[in-house]
Amino acid sequence: MNLRKAIGSILFFAGLILLWQLLYTAATGWFGWAKPYAVPHPAGVLDSIQALLSDGTLVAAVAKSMLRVFIGFCISLIVGIFFGILIIQSEYLARNLKPLLLGIQTLPSICWVPFAILWFGLKESAIIFVVVMGSVFSISLAVESGIKEVPPIYIKAAKTMGVSPSKMYTKVIFPAALPSFVAGLKQAWSFAWRALMSGEVMSASVGLGYTLMMGRDLADINQVMTVMLAIILIGILIDKGIFSSVENHILRKRGL
Repeated sequence: MNLRKAIGSILFFAGLILLWQLLYTAATGWFGWAKPYAVPHPAGVLDSIQALLSDGTLVAAVAKSMLRVFIGFCISLIVGIFFGILIIQSEYLARNLKPLLLGIQTLPSICWVPFAILWFGLKESAIIFVVVMGSVFSISLAVESGIKEVPPIYIKAAKTMGVSPSKMYTKVIFPAALPSFVAGLKQAWSFAWRALMSGEVMSASVGLGYTLMMGRDLADINQVMTVMLAIILIGILIDKGIFSSVENHILRKRGL
């Protein structure tokens, strides 16, 4: 069954590449709708991948971008958990701060770039700031939502058994809220990844966003497409390889 699924996936993506090549040929050759240099095509993207790998540009860009998003996401995690607990502990903050966080979360990450440049200059801290602002509010809301969904009977049972207030979160609430929290982290990760691209496009020296803009400046549409595919692939690998695996492990462990 797994072999059949693998073959099916290979055929699906092979069909997509073939369709892509046909559309490129039709647009640039048969009908003349576009100039060849303005439309990416599979062979050109493959050449671009080889060129970027041979000179180390793609590897360096991926490594730098992953380091930035890791630092920014860790900061967002710490700050987001703090604000999430703060909201759940105070009805006043839940009534007034939560709507504000929901509103700020809807802001596109690019909106934080001018603040980052004015406050931090064209430095690494500016990019990390954009990543943090792009994901921290989502984490706060995920923590608040996860804790709120914990069945009250768990807390009542823990109090009956003499669990101290200091251990209530670590021993009862956080473990019970973990599945919802991990699901929220998946969304926060996607926000952080998109925010990183916004920051790197505007103010990076090395990174996927900068490499994307270099392709634009050089009018190399195949390099632009290569970087876009790399961004998509990394996003899928992190989501499926880490967050989905952790989420499925937690659910299986709890018989869900």
